[in-house]
Amino acid sequence: MNARVLAVALLTAASVASAQLKSLETDDLQLVYFGSESYLVPHVARCFENALAAHKKLFDYTPSEKVTVLLHDFGDSGNAAASAVPNDRILVTIAPFSYVFEVVLGNERMNWVMNHELVHILAVDKAANRDKTYRKLFGGKVTPSSENPLSMVYSYFTTPRLYAPSWYQEGAAVFMETWRTGGLGRAMGAYDEMVFRTKVADNAEIYDLVGLASAATKLDFQTGVNAYLYGTRFMSYLTLTYGPEKVIKWVARTEDSKPGYGAQFEAVFGEPLPTVWSRWIAWEGSFQTENLDRLRQYPLTAYRRVTESALGSVSRAQLDRRTNTLYLAVYSPGQVSHLASIDLTKGTMKKLCEVKGPTLFSVASIAFNPESHTLFYTTNNNDYRGLRGIDVATGHSRTYMSDDRIGGLTFNAADRSLWGVRTYNGISTLVRIPSPYTEWQQVHSFDYGTDLYDIDISPDGKRLVAALTKPSGNQSLVIMDTTSLLAGSVSYEVLSDFENSSPANFVFSPDGRYLYGSSFYSGVSNVYRVDLETKDVQVITNADTGYFRPVPLSGDDVLAFRYTGKGFLPVIISPQPAEKVNAIIFLGQKVVESYPIVKEWKLPPPSSIDLAPMIRSEAPYSPFATLKKRSLYPIVEGYKNYGAIGMRLNLADTIGYDRLNMSASYTPNTELPADQRFHFKAAYSYLGWKLIGTYNYANFYDLFGPTKRSFKGYSLGMEYKRYLIYDQPNRTLDWAFDVAGFGGLDRLPGYQNVPVTATRLGVANVSIGYKHERSSLGSVEPEKGISWRATLNDNYAVSQNFPKLQFDLNLGMPLPISHSSVWLYASAGAAAGDPDQPYGNFYFGGFGNNYVDDKEYRRYHEPGSFPGVKIDQISGHNYTKALLELNLPPIVFKHLGTASLFANWASLALFAGGIVTNPADSNLRQSYYDAGAQLDIRLVGLSLHQFTISFGYASAFQGGRKISDEFMASFKIPFYE
Repeated sequence: MNARVLAVALLTAASVASAQLKSLETDDLQLVYFGSESYLVPHVARCFENALAAHKKLFDYTPSEKVTVLLHDFGDSGNAAASAVPNDRILVTIAPFSYVFEVVLGNERMNWVMNHELVHILAVDKAANRDKTYRKLFGGKVTPSSENPLSMVYSYFTTPRLYAPSWYQEGAAVFMETWRTGGLGRAMGAYDEMVFRTKVADNAEIYDLVGLASAATKLDFQTGVNAYLYGTRFMSYLTLTYGPEKVIKWVARTEDSKPGYGAQFEAVFGEPLPTVWSRWIAWEGSFQTENLDRLRQYPLTAYRRVTESALGSVSRAQLDRRTNTLYLAVYSPGQVSHLASIDLTKGTMKKLCEVKGPTLFSVASIAFNPESHTLFYTTNNNDYRGLRGIDVATGHSRTYMSDDRIGGLTFNAADRSLWGVRTYNGISTLVRIPSPYTEWQQVHSFDYGTDLYDIDISPDGKRLVAALTKPSGNQSLVIMDTTSLLAGSVSYEVLSDFENSSPANFVFSPDGRYLYGSSFYSGVSNVYRVDLETKDVQVITNADTGYFRPVPLSGDDVLAFRYTGKGFLPVIISPQPAEKVNAIIFLGQKVVESYPIVKEWKLPPPSSIDLAPMIRSEAPYSPFATLKKRSLYPIVEGYKNYGAIGMRLNLADTIGYDRLNMSASYTPNTELPADQRFHFKAAYSYLGWKLIGTYNYANFYDLFGPTKRSFKGYSLGMEYKRYLIYDQPNRTLDWAFDVAGFGGLDRLPGYQNVPVTATRLGVANVSIGYKHERSSLGSVEPEKGISWRATLNDNYAVSQNFPKLQFDLNLGMPLPISHSSVWLYASAGAAAGDPDQPYGNFYFGGFGNNYVDDKEYRRYHEPGSFPGVKIDQISGHNYTKALLELNLPPIVFKHLGTASLFANWASLALFAGGIVTNPADSNLRQSYYDAGAQLDIRLVGLSLHQFTISFGYASAFQGGRKISDEFMASFKIPFYE
């Protein structure tokens, strides 16, 4: 998972609880946790020490520092993220993993996580002498900073393997995690086999290196997991072809290794990476053809399509038998995730409402009450889930519960209750939600590591069926008596032991006699039927790709979802007990047979670790106590029209709560007055607070282009921001304030062309803002939604107050063509105080982009921009402003560039706007209009850096005539804090 995204969410949520943090330390570990997670701490520490000891031996690795592991419960699905820059750090969401489609195999998750994430750490942290020299020179492992783009160069010098692509990083981690856990990983995963087998069956493209990093991130419905799929597959192929020793040598940074992953590949394998990648694609085609031939030795199950095209990712489906309508949640490229209905008689599909916060594979959890026509569904499925419902007859929707953290919904027709599985503090709890669905009742909480999922209740409400997974990875299909459950007796009957395969989505037939579900038990996902009277389990399909989530229809027909390269296709089958179903050959199986040594990589159980002698301390965690130097490096800055050279010092605590950055530079040009040649900035941040001081503030981007941010004089300010609503992934409400004092000014800060009438200035701002903008899968910009911000500002100068009020509103809606939209950007402001003073006016003008920049590439969205005229050319005591924008569908490039530098997409926007200043005063009123276009091209360099090249043109008009125009060209540096 993207470490930056998780860290932002974590720090925000932790802002109310930082005082609760505790830590346990060993020689190699700093384990930070909240008090409620203390029961997990010994187990997590043992898993860490167990995995690290094995990785040290295999990779000849010694960590450069203690690895900080932060446990938290800020999400309903288990996850983890690792970073070795600026320090070694792993963030772990302790919730159970999702077992959907066996994308993650059943396994004890902390053991699995530590094996996986420590590979990420060592792949970047492990250093050759060259890297160590640079780390000494630059004071540590340098984090890229957009304030000082030279830091990107220093970062590469200190941690070159940070700049390997995600497929390399994830492929290495998944490959090792699989064999460390005895084969319970995706290198032996049936889902991965299905993905590539289907590509061959459909004659679909297996991406080359550039296509994987470019087109696969925008056009593929599996955009979030392709790095895992391809990386794991390629690592396994290399192992089969060249042996595991060479794969280890490629991943490990050793003294004789090359810094870059590509150069090191050629040094190890003797051929360029693209050549071997192409050879793997050809091999994959032959390998999967053999598997397809094996499967087709017996008759494949016939099917008929319900819809013409695949739907992308889908949820479990619910059938209204009275209307023959299927309900489900859908998530695919070009569409915002939503609930949909499918008329099974006509094959027509209708959108019902959006689903906020979908998961990639299962979208959301849904359940259906046919009596009230209510389709229940979960929201925020990657965070704290909520429960909503929609009346499918009227379209009216409502919220029942927020942050209830309940998923896996099923409806009990006998008493109209909902049942589900709640996640809290790493524990799975079976719950019942009686009508009116505003409160839940605990039925049973399972021990840590034992998880219940994919539940269903019989038509008479007496039995509950579920998949049960144990810490060992063993998974069973179980059935329970609901009356006994509600009485507190938790016992179950095992209907079938599926070993390490998931018994997925088993549901009752209408008469309650049979269960229908699917499993990868044979290596291919087929539909299984369980006779509850005889307990006989039969496979009733023979698939060459895979069938999932069956729904029994009338008679013997079953609706199922057939896997295709475009997602899941709803089909109807008339299944019969399969005479025989062949198993496939796994690539991982061939690896084991050819190189049995990988079996020796399996770790002993974490319980074998004697933790007590390893513990060095147990105490509350203090961010300030761990604040230390992370890097120190030279910088270049711009001050007005001059260049400056200097140094930047970065300090931070181990989990990123406390940060202190200081930079000092000097302009040697004697044309600049002596009192303006020294420049300084210091910024201290702690969660939502920030303290900033400057002296003759300089900025790197003043070296390039028309917009200047530097200013003469000194300043001291404080900022604070707090979220009142943090409803991820895309809905927030925040309030913020900042105060600052300035002295020695010659220009108004933020307005480079506006001279001041006093050298001292006090500024205070308070604002409140709401944002709810959404995008479809594969988008490059938000495609619909609303955001607004109200700001009250006061400038104090020349012994006067100059208050101003500003309101900004953005509204967007999608167009019928995928990834196209229309947006309105509106703004209005009013000021009090003397309009002849510069402090009491608003200023507008220009695109705002520098030739090299780090701000938003579409700066013309900002209230102070007005393309077509000069910067700060338009001013007014009050104003109204609006801009209408048309975003055309982007062009996604598949093969434009190399793996080290390629073009991802190009997007064109057309816009037209207008502004009226001093509208209430006919003597001062001024009206301007503009129209223009901007072309943006996304480039990706060294796998990590996302640059944007922008070209813009706009003409400005006044009084019906053109008064000026503006050309803009900009190269945007990716934003790093």
